[in-house]
Amino acid sequence: MTGVQGVRDRAELLVARVRGGDLGSLPVIVGVIVIWTVFQILNPVFLSSTNLVNLTMQCAAIGTIALGVVLVLLVGEIDLSVGSVAGVAAAVLAVSFVQLQWNAVLAVIAALAIGCLIGLLYGYLLTRFGLPSFVVTLAGLLGFLGLQLWVLGETGSINLPFDSWIVRFAQQMFLPPWASYALAVVAAGLYALSRLRRARQRTAASLISQSYAEIAVRTAALLAFLLVAAWYLNLSRGVGVMFLLFLLLVVAANFALTRTRWGRAVYAVGGSVEAARRAGIRVNRIYLSAFAACSTLAALGGILLAARLAAANQSTGGGDTNLNAIAAAVIGGASLFGGRGTAYAALLGVVVIQSISSGLTLLNLDSSVRFMVTGAVLVLAVIVDSLSRRTRAATGRA
Repeated sequence: MTGVQGVRDRAELLVARVRGGDLGSLPVIVGVIVIWTVFQILNPVFLSSTNLVNLTMQCAAIGTIALGVVLVLLVGEIDLSVGSVAGVAAAVLAVSFVQLQWNAVLAVIAALAIGCLIGLLYGYLLTRFGLPSFVVTLAGLLGFLGLQLWVLGETGSINLPFDSWIVRFAQQMFLPPWASYALAVVAAGLYALSRLRRARQRTAASLISQSYAEIAVRTAALLAFLLVAAWYLNLSRGVGVMFLLFLLLVVAANFALTRTRWGRAVYAVGGSVEAARRAGIRVNRIYLSAFAACSTLAALGGILLAARLAAANQSTGGGDTNLNAIAAAVIGGASLFGGRGTAYAALLGVVVIQSISSGLTLLNLDSSVRFMVTGAVLVLAVIVDSLSRRTRAATGRA
């Protein structure tokens, strides 16, 4: 296969997928471009390096929670309690670290363990008694909100020491410029190696694969994007370590979903539970692992929220945290019907959510407008998902 012919075949395959309703991340990327363009026209400060650094830091905690929601959505379920779980984890962290004087690492582990146990409880109730995840997690939203208030005690708020590494990690730790550039080169190199390996496997199986020229072009484009992004962020404070942690979690989740047996089972269960069961997949274990991962990531998000504010209080994980995390997962491309979506849905979705919030804040518009705009974007994302499913079904019948 020549390089030109390979590119042509890939282009034809992409067009066929779009016509068949498989839009992937295209609508979200177009949406981000439109949102950024509009806000930049209305307020030139929006795309300043300082505001984009703030935007990335705001994305980390909610994005981590949204990543867990994506995993649950992929198996065709929902978790409505991620905000409350984040609040409980933040409360456990604050009490154990500040009041009980535990080591910070042990306090973090305890908070993550609470999140994991909550997820396992959800999975057990779902698989053992057949309770709908909507009902189970709705009960969890209320119950764990109460637990959060009980753990915090009468004061309702516990401050974290500003000089602790937890707070410094979320507020003050940024990569030095040389490290961000080096990381960009490493990321592009790993992407190239991954694409080359996959191309060889597909070629050996006599399937259409990317040509070496196409891989080189994609790698060069990715490297250029990462270097420019790092350079622009370094004009201000740079790349936040907390945001970097979120990116690494997204990459790790994507690897688990696309390159492991567990990930294939997750998509299979989300596509058809009965077909997955007949294929020998242990469906109950997949449910348990998905809910455990979701609640653990929610707990980690709660830890990041508390560290970002240097305090855990009654509003941690409350307000619009729950809704924003779920909305980010759906807006990013994770289907409410299960079986479709990627880990990058959390990244794309949270960028949309936080871009709307940041842009409207710069325009001095209150939260009422932000809620309405975010709700409209969420409805639009679900409409796109529904239409794409209908198109694929019609194409399949044809």
